[in-house]
Parts: sequence; structure tokens; C-alpha cells
Amino acid sequence: MTILPGTDLEIFPLNLGGNPFGWTADEATTHAILDAFVDAGGNVIDTADSYSAWVDGHVGGESEALIGSWLSARGNRDQVLVATKVAKKPDRMGLAHDNVVAALDESLARLHTDHVDLYYGHFDDETVPVQDQAQTFHSLVEDGKVRAVGLSNYSPDRLRAWCEFASREGLTLPAALQPRYHLLARQTYESDYAPIVADFPMAVFSYPALASGFLTGKYRSATDLEGRARGGAAGRYLEAGGLRVVDVLVRISSAYAVAPATVALAWVLAKGVSAPIASVSRVDQLPALMAAATLQLSSEDLAALDEASLGF
Repeated sequence: MTILPGTDLEIFPLNLGGNPFGWTADEATTHAILDAFVDAGGNVIDTADSYSAWVDGHVGGESEALIGSWLSARGNRDQVLVATKVAKKPDRMGLAHDNVVAALDESLARLHTDHVDLYYGHFDDETVPVQDQAQTFHSLVEDGKVRAVGLSNYSPDRLRAWCEFASREGLTLPAALQPRYHLLARQTYESDYAPIVADFPMAVFSYPALASGFLTGKYRSATDLEGRARGGAAGRYLEAGGLRVVDVLVRISSAYAVAPATVALAWVLAKGVSAPIASVSRVDQLPALMAAATLQLSSEDLAALDEASLGF
């Protein structure tokens, strides 16, 4: 476990992504996945008000609603930490103050709770000064509806400006950053965001930690992508030469007798990520993710993965 900066909240070193809930996992499957996650020691559930608005007939909020029905059915709200996000739900776009306040209330209703443990600005809204955004999110903490604030998909300059303003004005500092960072997306985080994290300590919850499933090793050719819900996203890594990384993952995972996904997550943990975000659509996919919390890769294996992933 690690502590979320500025709080007393303990974080298991894996965030369970709620992206599939209501999309590739129905309510019964979602509840079973959440049960298995908590039973295995997990405690952080990550979702967003916009999940899964990209599906025909969906409007957003589907994932939150299924998590909320699970929380109500289990009566275990105080045993888990819930993170959700605002800015991209089609009818709640942006980070204007009144929109954020209304969006949070709607999220709380879907989640069947009176607070969220971590509330993210999902995507920056450049029409709203970061100073105003910082004041809005601080007010939500002051109201008791949010325990900690996180940011995702901000430019380095805007992220730093938020942190500097909040620090100077005594407002709530971001406790978590959700950057795009994995074996096939390294350069931007390592060069542009890691220095900000060093200056303003934040937990780092990287996404999509398994590169839309590509780092599980199940996509080895264009044929493997056909008919897959995430085939389009995974296909980008195939075209970019990502198989050389997968080949190394498979070799190392065989030596440890674990799944390639376990090694991919262990690598980001070894790089200082607090808890990568990964999701599953079936319960039987979960053990490979949870195993990363205890897998210690050798320096030789880390070096091999570093070399294979250079340029990404």
C-alpha cells in the first residue's frame, strides 16, 4: 500500500479501471469483478462520468451506475476508494464552475454515495483559467463532497500552473496525476511530466497501463484485432512496431511463470508509478493484474524492457 499525498488514504498498487463496466461487462459481470478485486486486496476503483458515452445508445454514467449498484448491494462504501472524473460527458462538457458542481452531484447520485475519494479534471478545459479550476475543485473539498483532487490530460504548462497557483494560494493541491504512460508510451511522461511530479508530489496512476490490451500479448497479428472492442486502439501499437516489446514481455513472463500483463504492470511500478490503471471484462483476467503488486523484476529484466521500448 502507498499513501495518497496530502491524505491518509492507503492505495493498493493497482487501480481497477471502470471503463468496461456497462460496455464490455454487464451488471452481473461488473459486480463479480468488483467482488473479486476487493477479495484480492484491491481498494481503488477508477471511473468517469463519461463512461461509456462512446457506445451507441449510451449517454455516459453507465459505469458509475453499475459501481453504485454494487456499493449499495454490498454495503461496503467505507472499504473502497472511488475515483471519478468530470469534463467529457456529452451533456456535462468542460470545467466551468457550475458545470463541475452539477456534474459531481449527478455522479454522486449514480454512485449512491455522498462523496468521492478522488475527483479528477478528466481533460483540461482551456476556456477556463487553471486558477478558476483550482478554486472550483478546492471548494468541492471544502464542502466535503471530495476528499482529494486529481488531474488527467493536462499540458505540462497548465499542470504546473495549477500546482503553483494552488500552492501559493493555500488551495487543495492535486494529490494524483493520471498520465498516459506504459511500455509503449514513455517519452512524454518521462521528459515532461515526471519533473512536475518531482516538484509537486503526486501519486501517479498511469493509463492505459496495458495499452488497450496490447501488452497482454494477445494481439500478435492484424487478424487478432478483428472484431475486438479495443482492436482499433491496439492496432496502433502493432503498426508502430510494438511487437518487439511484446516479444520481450513474453520471454520475461515465461521465466517468472506469470502473464505478460503482470510483467507490463510490474515495469511501470518499478518506474515509480504509484498504481497503474488497468481494467478487465471478465473475472478470470483479474489475477494477472493483481500479481503485479508482488512481482519484483530483476535489473536485467528492467533493462531489457527499457531497451525494447526505447523510442515509444
